Amino acid sequence: MHLNFCRSLPLLVFVLSAVAVADSHAQAQAPSRAERVAARLPEIDKMYTDLAAQEHLPGLVYGVVLDGKLVHIRSLGLADVARKTPATSSTEFRIASMSKSFVAMAALKLRDDGKLRLDDPVSSYLPEVRGVTLPTADSPALTIRHLMTMSAGLPEDNPWGDRQMAISNARIEQLVGAGLSFSSAPGQTFEYSNLGYILLGKVVSKASGMRFQDYVTREILQPLGMHDTRWEYTQAKPGKLALGYRWDRDHWETEPILPDGDGAAMGGLITTADDFARYIAFHLDAWPARSDADRGPLRRASVREMHLPQVFAGMSAKATTTDGKTSNPRVGFYSYGLNVLRDSRDVVTVGHGGGLPGFGSQYYFSPDHGVGVFAFTNLRYGPVYGRTGKALSMLVERADLGPRPIDVSPILAARYPQVAQLVQTWDAQLGSTIVAENFFLDRSREDWMTHAREKLAPIGKITSVGPISAENRLRGAFALIGERGKVDVKFTLTPEHEPKVQEVELTPAKQ
Repeated sequence: MHLNFCRSLPLLVFVLSAVAVADSHAQAQAPSRAERVAARLPEIDKMYTDLAAQEHLPGLVYGVVLDGKLVHIRSLGLADVARKTPATSSTEFRIASMSKSFVAMAALKLRDDGKLRLDDPVSSYLPEVRGVTLPTADSPALTIRHLMTMSAGLPEDNPWGDRQMAISNARIEQLVGAGLSFSSAPGQTFEYSNLGYILLGKVVSKASGMRFQDYVTREILQPLGMHDTRWEYTQAKPGKLALGYRWDRDHWETEPILPDGDGAAMGGLITTADDFARYIAFHLDAWPARSDADRGPLRRASVREMHLPQVFAGMSAKATTTDGKTSNPRVGFYSYGLNVLRDSRDVVTVGHGGGLPGFGSQYYFSPDHGVGVFAFTNLRYGPVYGRTGKALSMLVERADLGPRPIDVSPILAARYPQVAQLVQTWDAQLGSTIVAENFFLDRSREDWMTHAREKLAPIGKITSVGPISAENRLRGAFALIGERGKVDVKFTLTPEHEPKVQEVELTPAKQ
């Protein structure tokens, strides 16, 4: 079963090449990611069609973004009931609190440009905050990070906050200057605060030297090509604005559209499905970390930072998969204008909902799987929230997308054939070259030889070596394929300048 090290390396290279060709051929025969998503779309279409009928949605537009492209878009109903104007992918919907991540992104861009620091006290930018009495004597200073992560200690304020969009800076200063009431000390816990984002908008304005609306438009929307996204509804293209409604017994009543104002950071953006797909694609493009050109408008590293957990927001212990039968608990966090969920299957979803008088919206995407779903409706707090998350879960669970593969780093590629050779031969010279100082201290070379023999013997003669997959830049796995089965080999490298093998695991593959 063992191969001579000096003579077997050319054979190993040939086997690896053959496996790569075979694997490429198999992939060519299998349905593509887009085809697997397309197969699930009828079910998603039915889900949204049923929702529109059940909840009396005047208009509804939803879409699926996959690998940077809007691969599915569908519009139902009317943008303007009286004029019978149909909703389309170019209809302009107010997206309410989905706006918050744009303002958080603006703060991160200012951070990256050296204009502010996330742990700066808010009072350094807003003088009116200096006189605010915090709830306890030991409260930490209120920081920009607290505002961004909903951990400022301000109370949940959706009923009140939803009416503050048109508030002026003078009124904000008066409101804050008169003192604020806190439900907890800053930095202690998550609690949803529209006022916190109103203050964040003022910080962005102060740090950028312009209205935060103008900064977001210039530095984020325009570079992303979101040219039909705006803050003021009176500037919408003729015939394109979705009017907001509420369902009153047996008919729709129009809701007054809130004008743009200095409180709009909490939920003022108006956008189209075509534009918003670009925004989701931008978030998805931040993964995985890589070395190619960073095109912006925000650095990829900062976009990924937005997707990381910041403040614990709750746990759904009784959550299930989309079949409703399999337990799948998940834990939630609030990051920078985004909710971050991680479930028991280690699937991460990121996004945000939005609701205002006349409108409801939500988007969720899975950075690891490269897919996102969004939905806009023009009904008062239109309940698209649970359905959009479910649609994404359906794609992740049933379209067999799998996490996007991580590129194999040069050092993993170099160690891969060496590890494959080592676990078959235990060549002393090879071992002294590639293993770390701990390796044969943790388990002697003789013990390793016995252990490897026990693991490899059941699969018979090794006939080939499978391709390597990367868990990260310093951890990878591949299979040794034998006449009667295969053994999975996982190896981990050290953090040294020249990474060496610190750990190897041999596990019989499930048949």
